[in-house]
Amino acid sequence: MKNILVVFGTRPEVIKLAPIILELRKQPDKYNVIVCNTEQQKELSNQTLNYFGLKADINLDCMRPNQPLAEIQSRILLSLEKVFNENKIDATIVQGDTMTVLTGALVSFYHKVPVFHVEAGLRSYDIYEPFPEEVMRQMTSRVTQLHFAPTEKNKQALLKEGIDECMITVTGNTVIDALSCLSDEVIEQSANFFKEKNINIDDKLVLITAHRRENHGERLDKIIQAIYDLAVKYHDHTFIIPVHPNPNVKDKIHEKLSELKNVHLLTPLDYPYLVYLQKNAKLILTDSGGIQEEAPTFGCPTLVMRYETERQEGIEAGVSTLVGANYEKIILLSEKVLSQDKALTRLTVQNPYGNGKSSQIIEKLIRNFFNSME
Repeated sequence: MKNILVVFGTRPEVIKLAPIILELRKQPDKYNVIVCNTEQQKELSNQTLNYFGLKADINLDCMRPNQPLAEIQSRILLSLEKVFNENKIDATIVQGDTMTVLTGALVSFYHKVPVFHVEAGLRSYDIYEPFPEEVMRQMTSRVTQLHFAPTEKNKQALLKEGIDECMITVTGNTVIDALSCLSDEVIEQSANFFKEKNINIDDKLVLITAHRRENHGERLDKIIQAIYDLAVKYHDHTFIIPVHPNPNVKDKIHEKLSELKNVHLLTPLDYPYLVYLQKNAKLILTDSGGIQEEAPTFGCPTLVMRYETERQEGIEAGVSTLVGANYEKIILLSEKVLSQDKALTRLTVQNPYGNGKSSQIIEKLIRNFFNSME
């Protein structure tokens, strides 16, 4: 039996790793899965685990308000060092490009433990867009043994960096698996949550998420102003914003938008609630990577409030459009959708990020890896 440490700290990591944890645990004779939460996003990550019927075996409680990147890095490094010293680990699974991913990969490397990287090969090739994620995922790739690339484009990026092709497999994105882990019944039950809050979910729903570090400051001001002006003009539409708890985001959004009657500022939503909103939205404005991947499943036009995206497949397929924090672009492209009936704006493109079977492929690759070592 192999002891596999699965490390995460944020909600997107939980969403994309939960299907793999569940798949590995179908074979308890082969794998002992140790689930470790650094709790970069303490409430959000634990909240989301519950919806997959999971809980962490190890909670590290590493986040502190407004701590610098160097501080969170050192805290996670030292906490994970203790985990490795107290447990026999045969492999570590990380996902994406957070501080937890980089530190998890580094501590594994220091202990000569193989790293399996889920969602490997995403690249913007701009070290400050997204910041600091672009550098974190590039550094993680240098110490990874198995690269699970969501798309062929991601595989090609890794090959260009000199990574051996035998270490890379195109698996699709596990976020699509996560959607299928939630039953239609569970998603539809989310409707009660919004009814209780007297929020009308109909064909005139706009979902907005904004949290990225590189958008803090002047960029966020422009985004908020665009949302304000759209909400005023399209007063018959419902705008829902699950507000990120970071004070740099939360305070500005509440200051500018809280008095508009058709704008609902909510605390971060449980994962099924967010999926329910995507399923029903007429338009999505987001700087989230995960939503870029999920929204095509529901045929919803998506404006990406970033200047660079490592998820080019959605742009190329026409399911999402880069608008950055450009006020004029946000207004122009939003109005193209909001001025029409919802039925006329639906997209029929197949989701370019996966087919819901990625976790099965990944389990087989892990099994083959260990078999080859014997």
